[in-house]
Amino acid sequence: MRDGARFLTRDAPDHEIPDDPMPPVEAMRLIEEELILDGIPERNLATFVTTWMPPEAQQIIAGNLHRNFIDHAEYPQTAEIEQRCIRMLAKLFNAPGETTGARTQGSSEAIMLGALSLKWNWRKRREAAGKSVDRPNLVFGGDVHVVWEKFCRYFDVEPRIVPLHPEKYTIGPADVEPHVDENTIGVAAVLGTTFTGHADDIRGINDLLVTLKHDKGLDVPLHVDAASGGFVWPFLYPDSEWDFRLGQVRSINVSGHKFGLVYPGIGWLIFRERADLAEDLVFYENYLGKTDATFTLNFSTGSAMVLAQYFNLIRFGRAGYRHVMQIMQENTRLLAARLAETGQFIEVGADEEKLPLVAFRLAEPRSFDEFDIAWQVSAERGWMLPAYTMPPKADHVKMLRALVKLNLSHALVNTLAQDIAAACETLERKGGAHESERAKIRTNVGY
Repeated sequence: MRDGARFLTRDAPDHEIPDDPMPPVEAMRLIEEELILDGIPERNLATFVTTWMPPEAQQIIAGNLHRNFIDHAEYPQTAEIEQRCIRMLAKLFNAPGETTGARTQGSSEAIMLGALSLKWNWRKRREAAGKSVDRPNLVFGGDVHVVWEKFCRYFDVEPRIVPLHPEKYTIGPADVEPHVDENTIGVAAVLGTTFTGHADDIRGINDLLVTLKHDKGLDVPLHVDAASGGFVWPFLYPDSEWDFRLGQVRSINVSGHKFGLVYPGIGWLIFRERADLAEDLVFYENYLGKTDATFTLNFSTGSAMVLAQYFNLIRFGRAGYRHVMQIMQENTRLLAARLAETGQFIEVGADEEKLPLVAFRLAEPRSFDEFDIAWQVSAERGWMLPAYTMPPKADHVKMLRALVKLNLSHALVNTLAQDIAAACETLERKGGAHESERAKIRTNVGY
């Protein structure tokens, strides 16, 4: 058989490295054939991650995949570009003065680092006061990403998780207060939850922590998990105070690969000021030819996504990002209106500040449920529409959620709404999804 086509009559290698080499074109074609079984990213309404960048950005990415970011001695300008991004984001988040931060593989690593700094700084304060350091706890709501629970398990911190309630899917000061004590290393609040896209009452939580500081001497810092919202709120809701304008906010994480509009994976951790980064977390090494400070969990990594983030920051500017977010918001409202016209759905928190997404559920019990709808629109039209239940104590509430990113145009929004309505009609006729179909439904809130 002609070179480049032999893979068509052979199984794909899967248990061990093959004995013999394969022509590059054949290896490429084999992988491409395998990947046609995956979903189409542009139809993935679950993912918060960027699925399209312009050719110029792709050229920068492809041209820098071989450049090891951590090697600052050989690639000093790449390191400077990282620092430019950190300074720009600190300014965007209204840092009051000189600050510090780091690029990370994503918000998960940024959260781990930010929470570690909370723990180390708490321990230092306790030791200076001659107090015990063996019972640290961290307070956050049930609306957080799973990485917060991972941090607590991996680094021996008690998680104090504030449960959600039906019709209340974020947390505020009254929810937080009973859980805070002298062993609380910090409170984590979310700007743009993965469940409904809304924000915790960050200003209210900050005011509570200020009161506790003045009245009880409890200096509890606030970390804002702005993985999704950090590139949305400054442009859609610039007057909303959630960032370093609030005194107890000491660190913020944001995902560049979400609404920062960069391919995965790139995240950012920004501290209010240098003192908020615990010095014990910083390591100094010189085996790459220059003494460098490092405090990330990962070491070697590519430079491409840092450069892609810088490309976006200078290409869009504030006006460009604002325009992009407004387009997403406009199409989000269009989708919400089209779904409302069907008379079958209730949108959650329609009039509140939120990410460009529509979180919705059936208005009344039917012969089918939200999970059936997710299956049907996937089977009929290939849309990946997430269906899920809310966290405790709202875990009986079923939800659907559609991200409306830049690649979901006005025309596609109308098509999506029509497809969802058509799926409901099909399900009504057949009395819901069949048992064999329900077994195939994916139940994931997405990332």
